[in-house]
Amino acid sequence: MNPSSSGWIKKLLKELTNNNRFLKFDEETFYEALRASGFIYGSNLNVVSQVIQKKDLTEEELCKTNLVLSFYYIYANSQNNEPFVESVINFYNSIDTTKSSFLQDLLGGKKSEEQLEKIIHRRIQIDANVLTKNFNYFIINALLFIDVLAYKTYLQDHKISTDYLKDMEASITSISLDVLNSKEIKNQYDDSLIKLFESSLRYQDNSHIKYKKAIKNVITNLEKFYVLDLACMATWSDQMIDIEEHHFLEKLGHDLNLNFTKTQQSIKAVNKFYTVNKDNIALLSSKNVVQSFYNNSSKMVKKLITRNSKRLYQELKDSKELMVLLSQSTVRDLNKEEQKKVQEQLLDIFKSIPSLAIFMLPGGALLLPLVIKFIPKLLPSAFDDNRVEE
Repeated sequence: MNPSSSGWIKKLLKELTNNNRFLKFDEETFYEALRASGFIYGSNLNVVSQVIQKKDLTEEELCKTNLVLSFYYIYANSQNNEPFVESVINFYNSIDTTKSSFLQDLLGGKKSEEQLEKIIHRRIQIDANVLTKNFNYFIINALLFIDVLAYKTYLQDHKISTDYLKDMEASITSISLDVLNSKEIKNQYDDSLIKLFESSLRYQDNSHIKYKKAIKNVITNLEKFYVLDLACMATWSDQMIDIEEHHFLEKLGHDLNLNFTKTQQSIKAVNKFYTVNKDNIALLSSKNVVQSFYNNSSKMVKKLITRNSKRLYQELKDSKELMVLLSQSTVRDLNKEEQKKVQEQLLDIFKSIPSLAIFMLPGGALLLPLVIKFIPKLLPSAFDDNRVEE
């Protein structure tokens, strides 16, 4: 399955017929699985409950997959006769009727998997700059689970008010930002997290509400779990939560009417997640910009080559001179003239494969050494990752 190509939602729903045990989880168990995948923290590192294999999915693609699986879990455990895809599209339509939004140009016409794919893709974007997006491995939206909570309310009441989203967003950001801003000394992680919350707001005109009102807005268990976990995420830094922050979280859990054990589990969960995955999360990584660019580009190039291996293999076979030069490059350094030939012929090949268009952008040629690195490992494989056998 390839969440960056058309048809991935249809393929995902097809694969759920083979692995849908997660639909039998109670709400708390499913939520904990979402948290373990990183979706709750806004840093998706795996597919929830390993419903499908992670393989070479990027963070953005994992985010898309987990969001759709979350919607599907809520849908499957509701009393609703409306088709799943249509219900999610109608949900987004309901919350966007009162104001212009990023979805306005996507909500008209026939409701289909393709339309939902476009909505999901647009929803998870924070940075609208295409070039920045292509070179940024981590596309993070810490408030995405609010959509899932709102969808649950929509299915229960057959309608949804924008007031619900505004109140929930205001409560979450108020509590989380109060925690962050209360720190006497903020490190780079804290400053990045503040910016993350602020850039993720759907209703940025909300006024900052007080703590008691924020608590009053949080009613259901899922809402309480989510608010507590985001507060834990906000307090976490340097692989530890200090004593004062610990006391704040205990008070928050008590005010939310959650038992002490649940609060402790939430604190342990965030400590474990960030301690184990600190090198794989953009906000916490200490790698320099150049190293991050190389690592992120390397992952992107490997993914593109793997997914287009069948066509690349055929194109290379048809270009005998290029094949010879690539083979020789593994045992000796090519001279400038040979390097120029390799560059020109590779770019000609990339023109024939749309998904490799990134190499045609200004500066794209800088990625060619990475291409040459992975091409010797090229093996033919199935090309259409989203093909569904009828």
